[in-house]
Amino acid sequence: MKHTFNEIEKIYQKPIFELIETAYAIQKNNFEADIELCHLVSVKTGGCPEDCGYCSQSNKNHTELKLNALLPIEEIERQTIIAKQNGVKRVCLGGAYKSPPTSAIDKASEYIKVIKKHGLETCITFGSLNQEQAQQLKTAGLDYYNHNIDTSPEHYGNVITTRTFQERIDTIDNVGKAGLKVCCGGILGMGETQQDRISFIKALTDLPFVPDSIPINMLVKIKGTPLEKVEDLDKFELIRTIATVRILFPKTRVRLSAGRLKLTELEQSMCFMSGANSIFFGEKLLTTPNNTENNDLSLLKKLGISANA
Repeated sequence: MKHTFNEIEKIYQKPIFELIETAYAIQKNNFEADIELCHLVSVKTGGCPEDCGYCSQSNKNHTELKLNALLPIEEIERQTIIAKQNGVKRVCLGGAYKSPPTSAIDKASEYIKVIKKHGLETCITFGSLNQEQAQQLKTAGLDYYNHNIDTSPEHYGNVITTRTFQERIDTIDNVGKAGLKVCCGGILGMGETQQDRISFIKALTDLPFVPDSIPINMLVKIKGTPLEKVEDLDKFELIRTIATVRILFPKTRVRLSAGRLKLTELEQSMCFMSGANSIFFGEKLLTTPNNTENNDLSLLKKLGISANA
């Protein structure tokens, strides 16, 4: 359901306790007291022609990243088996492409079949897709396709110039029309204003298909990228964004994604109370470090929250 900027702004700027209380009530009404665990694998790292200002995998940025070609099937199966043993529900595969070649889609189809064989859900993020590519992945058994809008339409050009905001919407349209579930979110702390964060949320409500999963990332500053020295995000803005998204998307999984390593246990707990109910489980997120499994399980135990396997 679409909302106006003013409607969303009114929610976003509520007194913080009232905002969290509203979001928490919606969360309790629509979900069990659980956290969905997802495992993220970088199946093709680096060499991307895009100029995304936050990304270590861009050819335009001068980072210390080591490139790798598509991983062998055996490695995907190995990680899938471990993930399943750890209670993970979904395996997410990331490939650094602007738009994947046919060979990458064919390989991804093989990955999907191996993961599905072990009874786990699958998600892929490989850049822009046309209708035919989306349909091929659907036929292979893919559950979700991730393609983030990253930020507000107004701020987008300050972060990325090699792919338009509309091109991202077009991919989401192709994904939805193919019958795939949409995973779409963004990154906070990229120098955007509060108005941009509200506009980003509005853009999510304007998507051609309602996202089944919304990852909310906090910028991880990487040396050699244009955004490495941007000002830190106020954590209350993170909480306000999550709570507003939860209120507007009552039945969507909201994933507290990149940047969790910078959050204390209490800050993470506030994010969960505000509507986040999914995390990436594993010590690496594509190219950046993540919380250890033991730390995550310890926190969930303290909170009395179970992992959704």
